[in-house]
Amino acid sequence: MRLSPVSQVLLVLLSVVALTRAQTATQTSADTTTAEPATTQTSADTTTAEPATTQAIGTTVEPTTTPLTTTPTTTAWTAPAIFYPFGLAAGDGEQLETGYETFVNFTFSTPFTYFGRKYNYIYVNNNGLLTFNQPVQEADPIIIPIHGAEDFIAPFWTDLDDIGLGKYWYQQYTSGSVLTRATQDINQYFPHIGFTASSVFVATWDYANTGDINVFNLRSAPTITFQAVLISGGGFSFILMNYGDCVSYFPLEVGYDTINSTDYHVIHYENAGFSILNLKNTTNVDVPGRWAFLVNNGTD
Repeated sequence: MRLSPVSQVLLVLLSVVALTRAQTATQTSADTTTAEPATTQTSADTTTAEPATTQAIGTTVEPTTTPLTTTPTTTAWTAPAIFYPFGLAAGDGEQLETGYETFVNFTFSTPFTYFGRKYNYIYVNNNGLLTFNQPVQEADPIIIPIHGAEDFIAPFWTDLDDIGLGKYWYQQYTSGSVLTRATQDINQYFPHIGFTASSVFVATWDYANTGDINVFNLRSAPTITFQAVLISGGGFSFILMNYGDCVSYFPLEVGYDTINSTDYHVIHYENAGFSILNLKNTTNVDVPGRWAFLVNNGTD
C-alpha cells in the first residue's frame, strides 16, 4: 500500500518524537549513574576527615604527656653541710663494703696524738670504728667503758656490713681549705686555745639497707651516714663526729674510749633492734649533728 504525502510526513514526525524521547531517557539514566560517584566521593571525604580528627587529638595530647616522661623522679643527694669534703670527688681513698668485714690501714704523714699517745697510723674499720694498734672487726660493740688495752674512736660502732651495701672513704690533709675550716671550727668550739690546725684526717661511712647498687646510689633505702674528723696542731688534738641520717638495726655504741678507760665518753648506746636515730639533731657544741672533743691538751 502506498502512503499519501501527508501520511509520510506524519510518520517522519512520529519517528523524530520517538527518537527524541529515547535520547532523553538515556541521558537521564546516564546522569543518575554519574551522580553515584559524586555521592561516593562525598562519603570518601567524610572518611578522610576522620584521620585528620585523630591527628588533631594526638597533637593536643603530646604536649601534656611529654613533660611527664622527662620530669626526673629523683633528686641528687647531698651530704649535710656540717660534713667535711669526702668521696672520690674530694680525692679520698675508697673502700666498697659488701659483707666481708673489711678495714684499711692508713699511715699518717704527721702523727696523731690521742690522750698522750702518739700514733703513726690508724685502722679504718668497716664497722664504724677507728683503732690505732690493730683492726677490730668485732660487729657487736662492747659497752664503754671497756677498761681494755685499746684506744679507739667509735663514731658509729655496729654491724654495718650486715646491713647492706656501703662505702667508706679516708684522707689526710696537711694544707689547703680543709685546714682553714678545721681551724675555724675548733676556735669556735674551744675559743680559749687560739688553735691552728696542721693536720686533718677525715673518715666517712655511707651505708644503705640494700643489696642493689642502683638503690644504694639513688639512696632510695634507709641509710646510715656519719663522719669522724681528727684534727691536730701545736700539741692539741680534737675529734669531730658528724651525723646525717642514721638508722640502727643491731646493738650500737657511739663515743670513744682509751686504754684502761682513763678517758672515755658515751654519746649513745642501745641494744635494741631497728630504730631511727636522732643523732643528726644532737650536739655538744650547738651545731645539730656534730660532737666535738679535745683529746690531747697541748702536750706532745
